[in-house]
Parts: sequence; structure tokens; C-alpha cells
Amino acid sequence: MVSTIRTLTTNTWVKGSWDDFMALLDSPEIQGSSKNVRTYYDSGWMRIETMPIGSAHGQDNSILASALSLYTTLKSITYVSFTGSNFRKLGERECQPNLAYYIGESIQRPQKNNQAVDIDIYGPPTLAIEISATTLEDDLGPKRLLYERLGVQEYWVVNVEAAEVIAFKMEDGGSRQIKTSSALPGLSINIIEEALQRSTTEDDGTINRWLFQQFG
Repeated sequence: MVSTIRTLTTNTWVKGSWDDFMALLDSPEIQGSSKNVRTYYDSGWMRIETMPIGSAHGQDNSILASALSLYTTLKSITYVSFTGSNFRKLGERECQPNLAYYIGESIQRPQKNNQAVDIDIYGPPTLAIEISATTLEDDLGPKRLLYERLGVQEYWVVNVEAAEVIAFKMEDGGSRQIKTSSALPGLSINIIEEALQRSTTEDDGTINRWLFQQFG
């Protein structure tokens, strides 16, 4: 088992047991790293991401979070949101999406602590979002399969370079692309994409006022 971030092959999938993965997460190299480290595990394969997060990635993350907060508030949708949190099915899978949402009246709110959210207790997020500045191929491929297996209902991949949202509805062990959200009923993916496009020339307040008009 490769035990340090310096010697582990990062930003790709590496074969390893769950115990290997847990030992790596607890290592001083991961715990004390000043890099932005994101971690994934899926049935014998692990991925440690150490890619830098640039301004385009950060801005799109902020626009998405703001847009979904505004939509759920205006539509009186019950939700709990997470930014960069880990979700774990012990011994099998772990993911760390940029944004994640539990949506609906029947959700069980995960406890606020510094542990990964336990899927066996709280279930998988309703919606998971990956912001793809440098990881598009992986987000559409292996991570998409990971989220399918985890039981996420809806999965979005944001192509930062193209200001594009590739949204999938996940059911029956697979997924299909959609243009209107089912997790957030009535929300058009095209509106989210236009908000991302507007962010290249408009400030966040202007975009929010435009979104308010679209959602209202």
C-alpha cells in the first residue's frame, strides 16, 4: 500500500483496498497537506485529487450554489446543502462532490461534525454536482458510475470551459441525460447554463437579480 501523498499516483484511479484508502486518509501527508485534496473510492479503486482550483472553478461553484439556493427558497423546497463534503458507504464507496443536496420533506438532516456523511444512516445525496475545470473526462466516466452505484438520484457535471451543465437522472442502475431537473422540479438546465455564461461579464448581484426574474 502506497501510504504518502508524495509517492501515491494522484489525479488518477489506483487499485487499493478499503483499508489502504482509510490509512491513506489518516496519513500525516493527507491530513497536513496544504493542497486542496479530494478523495474518491469505488469498489477496489481509489482516486486522490490534488489539482489546483482556479478562479473559473471557484466562480462557477459560487454561481451554482447561489442559483440553487435562490430556486429552492423561492419554490419553498426543503433542502440541506453541502460544499466539498465527503459521503461514505463504509467499506465500499466514498465521494467528495463540489456541491451536494438532500432534497425533500422526508430528508434526514445529517449531523454537523467533521466526519464523512454516513450513507447507511442518511442515504445518498439527492443531487451531486462536480465542477469540471480539469477533470471532465473522469467526471463523466468513472465518477458518474460511482454516483450511480451510490444511489444518487441526480448528477450534474459542469464543464467550466464551455459553461455547460451536463445533467443526468439516475435510476435502475444507470443514468440518462436530462434538460429539466427532477430533483428540483421545473428547474431548466438551460437557465443554469445561461447564468454561468453571464458570469463572464456580469457581477453576482446582477446574475442573481436576473435569476430572480426567471424563477419568480
